[in-house]
Amino acid sequence: MTAIDSDTITDDQLMRYARHVILDEVGEVGQAKLLRSKVLVIGAGGLGSPVLMYLAAAGVGTIGVVDFDVVDLTNLQRQIVHTTESVDMAKVESAAATIAAINPEIRFNAHNIKLTTENAASLIADYDIVADGSDNFETRYLVNDTCFFLKKTLVSGALLRFEGQLSVFKPHAGDDNPCYRCLFPSPPPPGMTPRCETAGIFGAIAGVVGTMQASEVLKEMLGLGQSLSGTLVLYDALNTTFRKIKIPSDPGCPLCGDQPSITVAITTSPSS
Repeated sequence: MTAIDSDTITDDQLMRYARHVILDEVGEVGQAKLLRSKVLVIGAGGLGSPVLMYLAAAGVGTIGVVDFDVVDLTNLQRQIVHTTESVDMAKVESAAATIAAINPEIRFNAHNIKLTTENAASLIADYDIVADGSDNFETRYLVNDTCFFLKKTLVSGALLRFEGQLSVFKPHAGDDNPCYRCLFPSPPPPGMTPRCETAGIFGAIAGVVGTMQASEVLKEMLGLGQSLSGTLVLYDALNTTFRKIKIPSDPGCPLCGDQPSITVAITTSPSS
């Protein structure tokens, strides 16, 4: 058994994570739990970058990232896990190098593939919690549906222009814990929602929302504070405002409602 799988932490880890350990709410027990935890990050882009970096710095023992894109020069304005030298490199490889420099004891799983209905369940099943930083609705709904069937907590963030939003979805936790489809039952028609390559994105917004997303992941793993489940946080950078909106569970939700219509959206048995 290695230190990363243990219920205790080593002297070196005690020094590295000292500012966590002195928090009564975390302590050595909490830090050891983080070291045993496994988080899958969807996307190594604007949101995924700060999520990956802060989870690694916090000592999350196993971090996976799913992304099949390569680093483009236009990414560097906000995707801080990558550098100029990373241009044309696979994003997961670029992220792996940065994470290794931040915390070499982290187990980093680079999944250089597109998330599909065929592989989503087998990937997500291996992790405790999922942080979704994807930039398209197809992936967002696939991740939500897969997490629902596998009873995995989902921490979801989104960005556009000068705004961001954040929530936690864990309908497996019982009443008053909606899923993403309770808020948005189905994807908008193709072309109806602008993407950052056409609408733009204020780079630092990704850092604000992504850092908050990492914080919510850590809170969920440690059971700290008030969960964002059932609440949507809206951030407006131009006016420096945050709004919290209550999201009720929807009895008519096509996924987690009383009469679900989505029952075979994914391959729920992990592939060999």
